[in-house]
Amino acid sequence: MTTGQVGIDWRGRSVDIEYEWVGPAGYAVPTVVFLHEGLGSVAMWKDFPQRFCDAAGLRGLVYSRPGYGRSTPRAPDDHWAPDFMHRQADEVLPALLAALDVDQPPWLLGHSDGGSIALLRAAHAPEAVAGLVVMAPHILVEDLSVDNIAKARDAYRDTDLRDRLARYHDDVDSAFRGWNDIWLAPAFRDWSIEHELAAIRCPVLAIQGIDDEYGTLEQIRGIARRVPQTRLLELADCGHSPHRDRPDAVIEAAAAFIAR
Repeated sequence: MTTGQVGIDWRGRSVDIEYEWVGPAGYAVPTVVFLHEGLGSVAMWKDFPQRFCDAAGLRGLVYSRPGYGRSTPRAPDDHWAPDFMHRQADEVLPALLAALDVDQPPWLLGHSDGGSIALLRAAHAPEAVAGLVVMAPHILVEDLSVDNIAKARDAYRDTDLRDRLARYHDDVDSAFRGWNDIWLAPAFRDWSIEHELAAIRCPVLAIQGIDDEYGTLEQIRGIARRVPQTRLLELADCGHSPHRDRPDAVIEAAAAFIAR
């Protein structure tokens, strides 16, 4: 395991990105890049990337997006716009891969917002992505998502949620507010990437828990209607985080999918 920070230029700023390599060393095996959820970070993945890469025989790159983990926090006046996931897919991710000399198209494994970012990267740069595994991605905004994100705002204010998240982020308010404020902004209610999905050419495994509290199964079924090479995995006894609720099932299915 190798950890560190690497600098990129983004939006007129020098930004440090926290990253971690897991799995076999060297470049002889494919790379899978882990893209975290809206409140995630390198540390919040816990041991899932290592377990997955050990099982699949892959080299894994885990990183914290700007504003998260040990990466550079948001500037105080930096309020995310509805295209924030597009910027991550089109600007931050390719800059990070270039800075770390990842010159072969990687697989992207994304969770929640990270899954949406993975879909956008594959749609906008099909030649740059070998394949996708997306868990509980968002392709449109649903009332269920907004209602539970509003509950998360209340929990952040009224419970120990802030203290628990602070273990994983140098600037926990930067991480929480960046995500929560934009998802609850009226301008975000019309956000959708449905019309962009048809440009995806790589294989896609889309996974979602049947009990997902942040999205209905339309999120992954909508991908399958637009991307015919998509395989769906709908997991019982599973909420919004399949890699936490059903890790063995996710590892087995995703490792086999990539191997094929």
